[in-house]
Amino acid sequence: MFEKILIANRGEIALRVIRAAREMGIRTVAVHSTADSDAMHVRMADEAVCIGPPPSSASYLSFPAIISACEITGAQAIHPGYGFLSENAAFVQAVEDHGITFIGPTAEHIRIMGDKITAKETAKRLGIPVVPGSEGGVSSIADARRICAEIGYPVIIKATAGGGGRGMKVARSEKELENALSTARSEAKAAFGNDEVYIEKYLTTPRHIEIQVFGDGKGKAVHLGERDCSLQRRHQKVFEEAPGPAISAEERAHIGAVCANAVASINYIGAGTIEFLYENGEFYFIEMNTRLQVEHPVTEAIFGVDLVREQIRVAEGLPMSFGQEDLVINGHAIEVRINAEKLPSFSPCPGRITQYHAPGGLGVRMDSALYDGYRIPPYYDSLIGKLIVHGRDRPEALARLARALSELIVDGVDTTIPLFHRLLEEEAIKTGEYNIHWLERWLEEAYS
Repeated sequence: MFEKILIANRGEIALRVIRAAREMGIRTVAVHSTADSDAMHVRMADEAVCIGPPPSSASYLSFPAIISACEITGAQAIHPGYGFLSENAAFVQAVEDHGITFIGPTAEHIRIMGDKITAKETAKRLGIPVVPGSEGGVSSIADARRICAEIGYPVIIKATAGGGGRGMKVARSEKELENALSTARSEAKAAFGNDEVYIEKYLTTPRHIEIQVFGDGKGKAVHLGERDCSLQRRHQKVFEEAPGPAISAEERAHIGAVCANAVASINYIGAGTIEFLYENGEFYFIEMNTRLQVEHPVTEAIFGVDLVREQIRVAEGLPMSFGQEDLVINGHAIEVRINAEKLPSFSPCPGRITQYHAPGGLGVRMDSALYDGYRIPPYYDSLIGKLIVHGRDRPEALARLARALSELIVDGVDTTIPLFHRLLEEEAIKTGEYNIHWLERWLEEAYS
């Protein structure tokens, strides 16, 4: 059993890991930049180490600083949370080379799934359905035209090392192709230092469905159903729910088994999420995230499991505490991401919290590192909290979400809370009849 683990992250996810570790009797080490000296995760951990100045590159992304903090404190393992170094294969390798356990997948699996072309090829080999498109990177306009003629327009051009919507362009006709290709390559080069792109068929009204998988690293894996993350703005998730309102029990069982069998066959260890576009009853692989997801609480709510606790267990070499037969869906859960952003521009809004009150009651969970007087620094992501509700069914979960939002108070900065009040009045949200394009179109009309 680990005696002490270090959390290489900040904010609500650092608190999430600290809480799971404390329940397991494991001591925790928080790392922080000078900008986060008064952060809640620093206060709640058993120990804290300052690892550098505010810029992430000099603190939360610094291999030497984080590994040194482990050695100084005697931490035996590192939990990366999400973001930062959670999917950095080189970091994982460095951690392992220093005799420290990484609580997550192997460097090899992160490397394979980190490159989108390799990930797509691997998914196809493992029997996971993929979107029609190029077999690899595309650099010439001639190759692009040939591929698009084969799969048909519209198409989407994506950076192989991409994420967050950068290096991603849609071409709806051959006339738009050359400009879309060059723009995507330029954006990819600027954002990731790699201008390689690939082409896929662009689905017009898909939903974003992701399957939560979990492996023990020894050939056993399970799936924990799906999450519907279709409500997005600029490819950033805003509202997530489980189970998906458009997925049948038969579809869930089938695609879940495909994903679980795939990760089991490669001895995957820990939590992972296989993301799909879903349209007309078909699933098309997008990517695999080799880490815990921001929206993992909705899965925890409907299955009654602690995914962070399970990550720590399998990293220690212990067996999973549940099998597929133990995983039975109970009710419905929804998560909304609360960001410190000014509407309608969604521009970051750092500043001092003058009043904070978290909602409570049956089926309500608030994951946040806020407190009265806390100053949100301007250097990091604008996510300041996640409100998660659980009900016996979707209507009850929606009603509970409306009630919880009415109790939530975050004063001193602008937030996205008003957005969710308005969304809950929309018929498409009430019925669950939306797709990945719905929110951006609604925002154009609602804030025009």
